Amino acid sequence: MLRIKKLDIFILKSFCLLFAGTFFICLFIFMMQFLWKYVDELVGKGLELNVLAQFFFYAALTLVPLSLPLAVLLAALITFGNFGERFELLAMKAAGISLLKIMRPLIVFITFVSCVSFYFQNVIGPKAYAKLYTLLISMKQKSPEVDIPEGVFYDEIDGYNLYVRHKDRDTGMLYDVLIYNFEKGFENAQIIKADSGRLEMTADKQHLYLHLYSGEQFENLKDQSVSRKNIPYRRESFREKHAIIEFDSEFNMADEGIMGNSEKSKDMWTLQADADSMQTRNDSIGRAFFAEAMQTTYAPPAKLDKRDTLKIEEAVWSEYNVDSLYDVSTLNEKEKVLSAASARAKDASSDWSFKSLNVSITDANLRRHNAAWHEKLTLSLSCLIFFFIGAPLGGIIRKGGLGMPVVVSVAIFIIYYIINNTGYKMARDGKWIVWMGMWISTAVLAPVGAFLTYKSNKDSVVLNADAYLHWIKKILGLRSVRHLYRKEVIIHDPDYARLPAELQALSADCRAYADKHRLKQAPNYFRLWLDAGEDKEMESINARMETLIEEMSNTKSPTLIGVLNNYPIIPARAHVRPFRAYWPNVVCGICFPVGLFFYFRIWAFRLRLSKDMERIAKANEDATYVIGQIQAGKI
Repeated sequence: MLRIKKLDIFILKSFCLLFAGTFFICLFIFMMQFLWKYVDELVGKGLELNVLAQFFFYAALTLVPLSLPLAVLLAALITFGNFGERFELLAMKAAGISLLKIMRPLIVFITFVSCVSFYFQNVIGPKAYAKLYTLLISMKQKSPEVDIPEGVFYDEIDGYNLYVRHKDRDTGMLYDVLIYNFEKGFENAQIIKADSGRLEMTADKQHLYLHLYSGEQFENLKDQSVSRKNIPYRRESFREKHAIIEFDSEFNMADEGIMGNSEKSKDMWTLQADADSMQTRNDSIGRAFFAEAMQTTYAPPAKLDKRDTLKIEEAVWSEYNVDSLYDVSTLNEKEKVLSAASARAKDASSDWSFKSLNVSITDANLRRHNAAWHEKLTLSLSCLIFFFIGAPLGGIIRKGGLGMPVVVSVAIFIIYYIINNTGYKMARDGKWIVWMGMWISTAVLAPVGAFLTYKSNKDSVVLNADAYLHWIKKILGLRSVRHLYRKEVIIHDPDYARLPAELQALSADCRAYADKHRLKQAPNYFRLWLDAGEDKEMESINARMETLIEEMSNTKSPTLIGVLNNYPIIPARAHVRPFRAYWPNVVCGICFPVGLFFYFRIWAFRLRLSKDMERIAKANEDATYVIGQIQAGKI
């Protein structure tokens, strides 16, 4: 029987509160980006508040599916980061609850969110998209309010260009006005220059009332139907002049049917039906074009009927030497033949270009419909994928708040956006198969989510920087320096009477090892890979050294502690083959470039090991001397 536990309620409550906040934050960010894209269509148009409210409402509805994945990712990162930072996740795991069981109520909730995202994309989104872009088209067609700037030409009034040097915003007076009127054509332009003027909107908002004072008017009087060298013009001076200019500033809503062919204004069933219709239409057109080509352009030469000639029973083009017939023709005949051939080629080229354009347009529209069909599924599924990335990642990072989670979530979403947008463009342009381009982001991020979930469930150190630094140091041959400090509590003091003899024996073994293995000489390349033995002797020397250092570190003498820090940290297997198994080493040696790299690496480690043997012997001498001073009571 399914029961909701208190822990599930706690996890759901912690996540849902953060999810609601992050969703509205993400929606606001996408709204600002969308508004910035279309800000030119809104500014200076004198739009009413109800029109702007409709614009923001429909824009918000279309951006909901895009905001949900980022909100899920950010909320999951913050929630599980808070659990890890407050050690609540550790307490749950200590109680025997695995990460997948902790995530189980949220998986059900995110599945519901994915269904909501799909509903928005398939039902609400198409209607909101159609209304939004119909509104945008209507905004573009709306005439702007007259707000003439100073010092630049204003061309928002059809057929007019206005220039104003100075404008008094308190009284509305315009000074040093220059007007170009092109209503009668560019050649019959009317130019008006006035000292001052005023521009007002009529009550019906259909006309502009222009008042001009103390100016001159110039106008060409050229007749368009008569060509004259001397063009008469008219010059008029005036103290006051009034004119009415047509200017429709009302907002007229366009018909929503103009967005009916857009793939984003259709649901999945309509997209599938339209895609099938376009595919059928494209196939039928292609077959018709092929049949037409085989009957006209690429048709085989026709045979002459016996009744068409008295001497030739049958004529086939392949039986004639066309070049010889062309050579014996006159220049006039050659010109006619070439002109006719060129005209036929141009006609055929233009005809096939038009047919190719017709087919390519339909094919591009078909690809966009198929891409929109797949996008409704991939964008909904991305909510679930981002949860399986964000939840384990938050548990691994163990950082809550809006710091690190925001940085990580934005970086992951940018990667997703780049991959998804690249796949969409490749599918839209026909360079990739549509389903491959639309599902590539899912194919890339789903394994990442599964990997992070597995590693977090196993408490792996997959994102532990120290583990990667240790691995890099191991590859590059870097090693740490020994740091020993005087212990606050010492249970057993070192056996100073026994240690000098063991230190001398260790020094003798180190020198013997260096002489026996000839560490300063280059190793034999073939013997290096074929020898299957392990260097147990070096491992024994290193273990004895670490045991003696551990015993001497219990001393109370700071001087001896300083000597112990001079002992090197020896990687016991760095100077031997990279693999413990026999055959991988043989394969590595056969692959010459790889084997050569490891060969020089091993040679460098052998030289370093030779110096380490000398350092151990020198440190043993210093330790023996200090121990003698301690026994003598001088330290």
